Amino acid sequence: MPTPSFSTKTAPSPHPLRTLTRVSWFLLGALFIFSGLIKLNDPVGTAYKLEEYFEVFAVDFGSFFLYFKDMSRTLSIVLSSLEVILGVALLLRWHLRATLWILLGLLVFFTFLTFYSAAFNKVTDCGCFGDFIKLTPWTSFAKDVFLLVLWGIVFTHQRFLRHAFVQGTQGIMTMTFASAIAIGIGMRSLGHLPYFDFLPYKVGNDIGKLMKASAPLQYKYIMEKNGATQEFTTYPDSTWTYKSMVALNPEDGPKITDFRVWNDEGDYTPELLRGNKLVLIIQNTEKADRDRHAIINKLFADAKASRANVTPLIVTSSSPAEFDVFRHNANYEVPFYYADATVLKSIIRSNPGFVLLKNGVVKAKYHYHDIPSIGKVEETLQ
Repeated sequence: MPTPSFSTKTAPSPHPLRTLTRVSWFLLGALFIFSGLIKLNDPVGTAYKLEEYFEVFAVDFGSFFLYFKDMSRTLSIVLSSLEVILGVALLLRWHLRATLWILLGLLVFFTFLTFYSAAFNKVTDCGCFGDFIKLTPWTSFAKDVFLLVLWGIVFTHQRFLRHAFVQGTQGIMTMTFASAIAIGIGMRSLGHLPYFDFLPYKVGNDIGKLMKASAPLQYKYIMEKNGATQEFTTYPDSTWTYKSMVALNPEDGPKITDFRVWNDEGDYTPELLRGNKLVLIIQNTEKADRDRHAIINKLFADAKASRANVTPLIVTSSSPAEFDVFRHNANYEVPFYYADATVLKSIIRSNPGFVLLKNGVVKAKYHYHDIPSIGKVEETLQ
C-alpha cells in the first residue's frame, strides 16, 4: 500500500493590497464614527462652529448664507449623525458602492472647509473632533486629505471587500437602529447638556486656579543683529534687535484667559469666585427660553432663604437695554452682571442655564430642562 504523501507547502501569503484595503476600510469607517459621536456629544458646540462658517461665507460669497444660521442646530444633528451612519454602513459593507459615493461627497465638503479655513485663516478650529481634540487649520486639512487617500484605496480595491455583513431586511433593520441611536444621542445632548465636557469650565474645575499659570513661564527670544537671527533663553544685550518671543512651556500657562464678570460698579470676578454662587447664565435674551421664569424665580427665592448662604445672580452677554426689558418681563429680582458672549457659550451649552460655584470650583451645571430644587443645590454644595 503506497505511503500517503503530505504537502509541505505553506499557505499562500495574504495579498498586500487586500491587507492595505481592509486596514483603510476599517480606519475610514472607525474615524467617521468617532468624529460623528464626538460632535453628537456636543451638538450645540458644533452648531456654533457652523455659524462661524456661515458668517464667513456670507461675507465672502453672499449674504444668503446667513439664512442657514438659524438652521445650524438642525444641520449639526443631521451632519454629525450622517457621519456615524455612513461609518457604520461602511464597516458593515452595506450597499458599499453607494455608501462610498456619499462618503466622498461629505469628504470633499469637509476638505473644502478645512482648506478654506487654513488658506485664508477664516475659522481657526474646524471643530472636526469637537472640543475633545483641537486641530490647527492645516492639520485639519491634512487629516481630510488622509481620509481621501483612505477612501481612494477602498474605492479602487472594492473586490477585497465583496462580503457584506448585513443585507436585505436585516441590513435595513440594522441601519435603522444605528440611525436611531445616533440621532437619539444628539437630541438627548441638545435638550440637556453634553455627556462629556471637555471645556475648561467643566464640573470639578477650579476657575481661579485655571486663570493662573501652573508654573513660571519660560521664553526664548528671537533676536537679530547684522542680518543674522539667533535664539536666546535670556534677553541679550542692546546690540541685538528684538523680533519675537516664544513660550517654551505653553502647557503651563493659564487655561482660562478671558474670564471676567463686571457691572457698572466695576470688576466682579474676584467676588464671584468666593463663597457659594448660584449663577444663571443668559447668553442671549433674544434666543433664551422663556417658559421657565416661574421655576427660575422660585429657585432664586429658595436660594436667598437657604441656610447654605447661596447667593443667586445673573450673568449675561446681552446689552444693558436688551437685558433690562428681558429682566422686567421675567420679574428677576437678583443682581446681574455682564460677561463676554464667547465665554458664556463655553461655560454652559444652555440658554439660560445654571452654574453652581463654591469658592470658584464648578460644583454643578443645569440645563433649563433640568432646573434643580434648592435641596439638590444644598446637597451638591456639601
